[in-house]
Amino acid sequence: MPIAENFPEGLKPLGKISDGEGHFHIMWGPGRSDAEAFSDADVKAAYEARGEEQVPLGVSGTMVAVDWDSCVADGACIEACPVQVFQWYRTEKDIAAKDVVGQTFEGTGSSVKDERKDMTDKADPIREHDCIWCMACVSVCPPQAI
Repeated sequence: MPIAENFPEGLKPLGKISDGEGHFHIMWGPGRSDAEAFSDADVKAAYEARGEEQVPLGVSGTMVAVDWDSCVADGACIEACPVQVFQWYRTEKDIAAKDVVGQTFEGTGSSVKDERKDMTDKADPIREHDCIWCMACVSVCPPQAI
């Protein structure tokens, strides 16, 4: 489901996700349990295999916003981005997505499509400040989570 251009108007900041260089982006919520990831069999199975509850997460980022409730960990955005805005967050810190807010990441996670930990991983716009607005990520995302 596409993110509305004015998405922050209906959400509130849940906290921030920082990188090691002092940049950060906002996690917006509340999340939605009616989004694509909640009906995707592979995503549901991955959460079950980890023993993690799948909970609504919200939208990660402001300039480059990824709806983590719609993201099905396809990785097309990671592969398409010419400036490596995204990383698989679990490849740097293998923690539940609900625990990411308030964390600092160094940006050392994988930016390779097939290197995600599993289908619970999310593409995080850790370097959204580097975005060149080419929209490649938007055009390739299967559930239109960006």
